[in-house]
Amino acid sequence: MKIFPLELRENNFKILVLYLNTDSVVLITQELNKKLKISPNVFKNLAIIIDVEKIHNIKNWDNIKNLIISFNFRIIGVSGCQNDNLKKLITKSGLLVLEKNRKLCNIIYKFKSNTCLNVKNNRKKTKIVDFPVRSGQKIYAANSDLIIANNVNPGAEIIADGNVHVYGNMRGRVLAGANGDITSQIFCINFFSELISIAGEYLLSDQFPKSLIGKSVRIYVKNKKLKIFKID
Repeated sequence: MKIFPLELRENNFKILVLYLNTDSVVLITQELNKKLKISPNVFKNLAIIIDVEKIHNIKNWDNIKNLIISFNFRIIGVSGCQNDNLKKLITKSGLLVLEKNRKLCNIIYKFKSNTCLNVKNNRKKTKIVDFPVRSGQKIYAANSDLIIANNVNPGAEIIADGNVHVYGNMRGRVLAGANGDITSQIFCINFFSELISIAGEYLLSDQFPKSLIGKSVRIYVKNKKLKIFKID
């Protein structure tokens, strides 16, 4: 079998979309600082797409882009742009202008949306990690469940196409059902996460019930919303 040096083909990536409802640098800064104060590591090296559909003309695009980068986001591109002058500014700033169409589902998995992927029952053996997942580390269990038999530290990211189990402190970003499987769940002993997501439905730490922080919990999707319940 001939092996080529490289291949170019479609794949499915899970990207958070940051929707801008204003071009005010002051208001954007205030809102990001609120999130950062609650979860200091939530934005660290987080890949995002910026959606500007609600803003028809941004004259201070470079300031907005640099502001978002200063919060440690990694910008993949910009979607929802309908203004030709803004498209030129975005392109000139070195970012991609992404057109919204059905094919975009092949490269973008947008949080808070219905998944456009077909989920196949091709689960592999459960992936087990018995060491601490440190800040900046990313663990991904493709087509399987993920068990972390240790702590997940702030700034870490754990992802599974199936269920996620954490037998320790669960901090950082935790994503289950990454391939769109809405039946996936998250279980943990000590709940301290910065972000949780199942099949694209997500919550940030400021949206968690305070009474459940530090508790043993089960997280699942019901009626397109994440539900968090204490495990007794």
